[in-house]
Amino acid sequence: MRPSGRKLSDLRAVSIETGVTKHAEGSCLIRMGDTHVLCTASIEDKPPPFLKNTGQGWVTAEYGMLPRATNTRTRREAASGKQSGRTQEIQRLIGRSLRAGVDRNALGERQIVIDCDVIQADGGTRCAAITGGWVALRLAVNKLLKAGAIVSDPILDHVCAVSCGIYAGQPVLDLDYLEDSAAGTDGNFVMTGAGRLVEVQMSAEGAAFSQEELLHLLDLARAGNAALVAAQKAALSL
Repeated sequence: MRPSGRKLSDLRAVSIETGVTKHAEGSCLIRMGDTHVLCTASIEDKPPPFLKNTGQGWVTAEYGMLPRATNTRTRREAASGKQSGRTQEIQRLIGRSLRAGVDRNALGERQIVIDCDVIQADGGTRCAAITGGWVALRLAVNKLLKAGAIVSDPILDHVCAVSCGIYAGQPVLDLDYLEDSAAGTDGNFVMTGAGRLVEVQMSAEGAAFSQEELLHLLDLARAGNAALVAAQKAALSL
């Protein structure tokens, strides 16, 4: 039995609330169980310097956790003057993942910055940030289309992510903190709406895992990501 009482193949309760901030071109609050992440998308009318005069746009991300997102206070990274390696790794993952679903030529010479701020953490924050970040990105791109700033939709497909792992000897979907901290194998699966893989992060925390276990986790991830795409569509009334 999982600590939450969920079945092995059950996601946590998922909700995505859009339009939660006044100024950002796109925003949402995604809740996956007790993990809550605020995602905003900001449009900048120029690309990063390395893309100047190329005709291509860029999507990038920044990620952070509020001091009391966890059960003990974590010092703000700004106070220490540098980001942790974990933060840098996660925000690069978010950026890579979201760019996989974007035609950067159709976006034109501009940049969209996705900010993902973890309000409350209970495992799977990077996955929630990717799933919610895509919704914020979609909303920002909708504004560009409505304003006539771009003529074709640069969004190629949905992008979302979910964690899977082996907990107490069983493959499980969408690990919360209690499961994640005790999992023998932990993985994150980033996929498109068509079910194609964008990135897979897998590691054995204890015993090495088999090919059969990997494929079982992949099957769980496919089902979970299909449900997350449905949640994205519901939030956007698609």
